[in-house]
Amino acid sequence: MKQIEEFKKEITDYSASDEKSVEEFRIKWLGTKGLVKNLMGEMKNVSDKKFYGQVINEFRQIAEAKYQELKSLTTHDSQLTTQIDLTLPGDSIPVGTRHPISLMTNRIISIFQRLGFAVAEGPEIEDDWHNFTALNLPEHHPARDMQDTFYVQQNPDWLLRTHTSNIQIREMQKGKLPIRIICPGRVYRNETVSARSHCFFHQVEGLYIDENVSFADLKQTLYFFAKEMYGSDVKIRFRPSYFPFTEPSAEMDISCMLCKGAGCNVCKKTGWLEILGSGMVHPNVLSNCGIDPNKYTGFAFGMGIERPALLKYGINDIRLFSENDVRFLKQFTSAV
Repeated sequence: MKQIEEFKKEITDYSASDEKSVEEFRIKWLGTKGLVKNLMGEMKNVSDKKFYGQVINEFRQIAEAKYQELKSLTTHDSQLTTQIDLTLPGDSIPVGTRHPISLMTNRIISIFQRLGFAVAEGPEIEDDWHNFTALNLPEHHPARDMQDTFYVQQNPDWLLRTHTSNIQIREMQKGKLPIRIICPGRVYRNETVSARSHCFFHQVEGLYIDENVSFADLKQTLYFFAKEMYGSDVKIRFRPSYFPFTEPSAEMDISCMLCKGAGCNVCKKTGWLEILGSGMVHPNVLSNCGIDPNKYTGFAFGMGIERPALLKYGINDIRLFSENDVRFLKQFTSAV
């Protein structure tokens, strides 16, 4: 008991000037080989274990309280030494920015929303029927080779969607007509990554189904979009094309914004840039989704988002969009 009283006095008088001294205190008194543990080990050598246990427990509490006191004092002192001088001018806070793909997506959406199109979304992991078969691409159809697909190894019927047309199929299956939607999202294709292509990219597709929808409606919708997106001076042309889910089908070109139609490396000396594919929804697609093709018609279109972003911001490498280089992203702060 005399020794414990001496220990209590030593603890009470102990002072620490830094965190190292506090740690030394902890090791000496509260560590696994500290004095508190040693005194508790003497329990087997005393006759009045109850009384001795109370004394040791009180001693342990004193040591723990002193340790917390020392720790709080040294922590406070440490904070004081690193305290900010409030008389100095404040540091500027970095301004965040949206990704250029997000900026372009929002721009496209805003244009079509003014025409009454709603935004629809769907899964990126899709089954074969919604991604291919319902779109008039049955098994072994040669048009499937146009899209190099990532299949899920455990179940080859599932895949990473190759376009956002799967959203159109799901919306048509709901049977709520008329339909006027745009479908933005990320898509995946097994392509070699280079400055001009990537294994994933972004699309916006559109769909309008109602009674008496014509190809003229399609052209006027896309004319409006191109003028709003690229300026009133842009020249526009439609070229016949082929897509298994539309008939007739067409691709839409605009005059090259970089060379003003004179011809350059970007437009491959043609003076024109392809920006989207379009066409009237194939009757088979309508039937696959439970819509009567004799009563309803519609048009669809689809475009990549990376290409308009490359043109608008003068970017020459598509890989920059997915590298998350802060130096690249900071350039778009003023565009928010």
